[in-house]
Amino acid sequence: MDDTNDIVIQTFRLTKIFRDFWLREKVTAVSELDLTVHRKEVFGLLGPNGSGKSTTIKMLLGLLFPTSGRVTIFGHTPTDVGIKARIGFLPEESYLYPFLDAWETLDFYGRLFHQPRRERMRRIGKLLEMVGLASVAYRRVGEYSKGMQRRIGLAQALINDPDLLILDEPTSGMDPVGSRQFKDLIHVLAQRGKTILLSSHLLADVEDVSDRVCILYGGRVRSEGRIEDLLGRHALTQITAQRLDDATLARVRQVLQQAGCDVVDVTTPRDKLEALFLRIVQEAQRKKLATGGAVAGEVADFLRSGESDSEQLIQELVQAAQPAPAAPAVVEPVAVEPARDVLDELVEEKPAPPPAAVSPVPPPPGSPLRQDRADRSVLDELMGQGQPEETDRP
Repeated sequence: MDDTNDIVIQTFRLTKIFRDFWLREKVTAVSELDLTVHRKEVFGLLGPNGSGKSTTIKMLLGLLFPTSGRVTIFGHTPTDVGIKARIGFLPEESYLYPFLDAWETLDFYGRLFHQPRRERMRRIGKLLEMVGLASVAYRRVGEYSKGMQRRIGLAQALINDPDLLILDEPTSGMDPVGSRQFKDLIHVLAQRGKTILLSSHLLADVEDVSDRVCILYGGRVRSEGRIEDLLGRHALTQITAQRLDDATLARVRQVLQQAGCDVVDVTTPRDKLEALFLRIVQEAQRKKLATGGAVAGEVADFLRSGESDSEQLIQELVQAAQPAPAAPAVVEPVAVEPARDVLDELVEEKPAPPPAAVSPVPPPPGSPLRQDRADRSVLDELMGQGQPEETDRP
């Protein structure tokens, strides 16, 4: 029996039925789904379009309510606000505000998690370097390519250092280098003890990083198990050797046939296109050839290290207490107060004009009277008073 403390995600007969306006059953997206995802596990959720993957993820996050069945995350219901800070989510489409740059975007999400300014600034810098966007950190997100938007979306999902990471089509739009770096990141996060739920149509990516997979079709589980058990061809034995000449191959075939074995295939293995592509690109990076694309750095230390935030804070305080060489004095610029002569003239009450010879025409009923005095609050806003707090930048 599974230890309940070791279970991160568990569903029991989870069902979601979408109905039309007349409450008639329209489509059964998920039907009696039973899943169990353990701590420190990379779990792949596979299936064709319309198989129920995205619907399942939305129910796990509490964005959709199930028609029947149960789902628990860390032993709580998905609607429990207390577990939200332990979850990182990268949706299939990156819904980010297009007029913020990458730094402002991560700063906004860091504030949502009430992270201290010092820790928030450190994480933002590390994450931007990790996903390869440090050189374009101040470019608007709306100007990013599809692959770059996936990169900033991944950084946003990691800003809170989550215990559970849910990724929906994370490598969509990424180039082969970005896909390889993403898989390396998954391995590092899994080694640190993160639990990762991965949904993707790129089966090679899921195969490379997942411990277990579940294949959905029509909202039901069609196959589930460990990668080795599902893909192992136990009826065959493969022998790898250096290239053999025809005479040696003939003798090997003869020995196998005498032993009663059928030789199924004898071929010369070839490299994968992904491996060839990565070798060429990595060689170019080692030569430091110029490129306008994203070049990722190392994995952020707060994601990779096992230290808690409190331990890191203590270490930083100890380092700060050590004497450091005196820095040259910095002359503070003198703040210049804006001249208010013109504004004072604007807000002063103007003298009334002399009476005209012709009697004024009374205004129509219901028309607002014009105010001769300027609104002081509007002028204060023009002078920059009462502005909201600006985003912290390094």
